[in-house]
Amino acid sequence: ILLILGFLSTLAVIALIAVAVTQNKPLPKNIKYGIVLDAGSSHTNLYVYEWPAEKENDTGVVQQVEVCKVEGPGISGYSHATEKAGPSLAQCLRQAEEVIPSKQHQETPVYLGATAGMRLLSLENKSAADKVLSSVEKTLRSAPFNFQGARIISGQEEGAYGWITINYLLGNFKQSGWAKLLHSLKSVSETSGALDLGGASTQITFVPNELSSESPENLLYFRLYGKDYLVYTHSFLCYGKDQALQQKLARDLQASTSTVENSSLLDPCFHQGYQRTINISDLFKNPCTSAKKKQFPFSQLYIQGEGDYQKCRRNIQKLFNKTNCPYSSCSFNGIYLPPLQGDFGAFSAFYFVMNFLNLTSEQSPIALDKAASTIESFCARPWHEVKTAYHQIKEKYLSEYCFSGAYILSLLENGYEFTEKNWQRIHFLGKIGSSDAGWTLGYMLNLTNMIPAEEPAAPPLSHGSYVGLMVLCSLVLVSVLLFAWLLLHKPKCLQKGIV
Repeated sequence: ILLILGFLSTLAVIALIAVAVTQNKPLPKNIKYGIVLDAGSSHTNLYVYEWPAEKENDTGVVQQVEVCKVEGPGISGYSHATEKAGPSLAQCLRQAEEVIPSKQHQETPVYLGATAGMRLLSLENKSAADKVLSSVEKTLRSAPFNFQGARIISGQEEGAYGWITINYLLGNFKQSGWAKLLHSLKSVSETSGALDLGGASTQITFVPNELSSESPENLLYFRLYGKDYLVYTHSFLCYGKDQALQQKLARDLQASTSTVENSSLLDPCFHQGYQRTINISDLFKNPCTSAKKKQFPFSQLYIQGEGDYQKCRRNIQKLFNKTNCPYSSCSFNGIYLPPLQGDFGAFSAFYFVMNFLNLTSEQSPIALDKAASTIESFCARPWHEVKTAYHQIKEKYLSEYCFSGAYILSLLENGYEFTEKNWQRIHFLGKIGSSDAGWTLGYMLNLTNMIPAEEPAAPPLSHGSYVGLMVLCSLVLVSVLLFAWLLLHKPKCLQKGIV
């Protein structure tokens, strides 16, 4: 009997330990990966995202784990050598292969979204644009990932996905989670607006305070995390900082033809002492400036900097046509703009330029007049001094910070009509947490809605079964031990009865 009891108690102990260990061992992480390439007008970035296979309210919880900047120009820069567009992405694709576990390569979707640079190339030379996309597709198909598409996304999509990114990272779609990351961004409204500035286009996106039937083509509906959102968005092609500069130069050249001597032009938006030579044919070749083209008695234009911020602002303001508005309120060029609402996250070139000028402080947001005086002081510095102070920055970028700073203030103040009163509701954002502010994360979030959710990894037993089995094993063990004790230590009454 004792042997049997010993065997049963050992079995009960083993069962208890085995069930506890099996039930409580860490569950395997079921992580999915996705790749989005942002093919902008000046360069391409590759982003790797990950999210749990079990979705939350029909939207995957996505976060950035890797970013790779592609060497060379944006893919639209390969219009004269289209076969080189695809191979330029190879190095970053190899980097993605190292980040994502090899067993998941084949199931990892890869998408490429081309923005305003390719929109312009498509307008200028559709055949070249198609060949560039074909070259890109060939390279992406040869990678070990699940190629899902390479296409030119619309300005509306770019604006809307940027808005999704900003609000997702700020925790505005969920009541808990990441909202503490930027506690300074407290909006009166439920969401924050998004301001995006690229090389060839700029986007403004936000949830208006009141519904309006005006300009329905600028309104989009989204359902994210169980809620519906009606979003206003508009993209201004040709109003990215690079194309805006081209527009301004074309306009200045046209306006001052009678005073242009020896094909030289004084430009107030470049530093005093700075010189640049541009080909007239290059200035008027794309759709943003081609309408202003006319014959000039010279093939090259010599630009000399003046460093006059106020004059630069006056020149830039001519780019925004504020005379005709067929709606109750407009931004510029007759485009409907509802009254500005809530806080705005400004990213991409908005952030890069303002950060260079030390105007991105979140602790004490800088007032509009202070921002203007800072840019004015920078523009007034002679070129040789600026070049010495920032020798580590490429000359092309450094020479354009004066124009870009003045243009950003003109766009926000004159274009979108931000005022001294609501200027400090603009927050210039580079990263939020570990993720870059931009449209690609919003794109990935939207795409995860189309990826079927998988059953979450679960313990072998349900909670009820686990507790029941543990109680049963414990009762068996206690009963066996009690019976063994009774056998070894018989009470006196039992002993007398036996005698």
